Amino acid sequence: MPETFDAIVIGLGAHGSAAVYHLAKRGLRVLGLERFDRGHTLGSSGGLSRIIRLSYYEHPDYVPLLRRAWDLWRELERESGETLLVQTGGLYLGPPEGALVPGALLSARTHGLVHEELDATDLRRRYPLFRIEDGWIGIRDEQAGWLAPERCIETHLRLAERHGATLRFGEPARWTRDAGGVRVTTVSDTQHAERLVLTAGAWMPELMPELAPHLWVERNVLFWFEPRERVVEFARLPVWIMEDVQHGDGFPAYRMYYGFPYDAAHGLKLAGLHFGDHVDPNVVEREPRAIDEERLRAFMRRRIPAADGETRLAKVCMYTNSPDGHFIIDRDGDGSVVYASACSGHGFKFASAIGELLARLIRDESAVPPFLRARRLAPV
Repeated sequence: MPETFDAIVIGLGAHGSAAVYHLAKRGLRVLGLERFDRGHTLGSSGGLSRIIRLSYYEHPDYVPLLRRAWDLWRELERESGETLLVQTGGLYLGPPEGALVPGALLSARTHGLVHEELDATDLRRRYPLFRIEDGWIGIRDEQAGWLAPERCIETHLRLAERHGATLRFGEPARWTRDAGGVRVTTVSDTQHAERLVLTAGAWMPELMPELAPHLWVERNVLFWFEPRERVVEFARLPVWIMEDVQHGDGFPAYRMYYGFPYDAAHGLKLAGLHFGDHVDPNVVEREPRAIDEERLRAFMRRRIPAADGETRLAKVCMYTNSPDGHFIIDRDGDGSVVYASACSGHGFKFASAIGELLARLIRDESAVPPFLRARRLAPV
């Protein structure tokens, strides 16, 4: 007889690892399944560092979830003894007519977040590494920093096992509904559970075909450079996002770039947001191309020329995107299946809170903010 579980989680990356931890911590019998090896970085959750920030330009309604995520990361540190979150503060800068700074200010003011507003003179004086255009504005966000993604995932997994979860790796899974729940089959066996949690990232369309029309997978490349000069100043930077503007053919073009303080072990990490090609996650090109690097170097030459030094490292990851850039977190009609997907390149920081939310969602349909529910998506 196959063992019966209260819940099975398919996909043990950022959100799946957190979900299996929160479910097990609640005393449920939990099985976690992952198609790749433990500690793999083939999905969306590698890259050594991920930004966490509360003055959230994407939408003020994310802020309560971010506050909970921050607290849960700190709780996880206390339970595990690991250092997972490094608070550096955050800097967001760009044109006043853009999306970044006005959006961050809206979130900060709406939720009373500790922040400082900066004009172009302030930015040039305090952050001389950046070339700032006249009229630009900025915001300094006190509660911001970076998370160590590989360590965060492994910590969630390790503590899930301590709380009694069963985890299996290298086992792609498929599932069907049956009486009283779901049946999940891998190359090893078939298991039954009352509830199924799907957190498979770029592979979600394979597990939930009804979501496939609303998802697209993007290849993104992260780079680490050795600055040509002023390394000490780069090490003192907060995490930062810049909305760059270029003027051509009479129309301004806006692009988001982001970076981290200099790390002697790896260099200065920079990336651009949503430059990538649409890809199939099963055949994505894993090596960086010349155009991937040149896009970032063109930005560095224009805005942070002292950073434009030797390339030390590059990593490819994938973003799974929704049509409006917001997450899709919901459950199916009878509540036996819950899922989180399409974090659109800004989801890792939320993982601790989304794991908790999924653990609640298997019992409480009202756990998810309405703007993240699947029902907002137009029928295809």
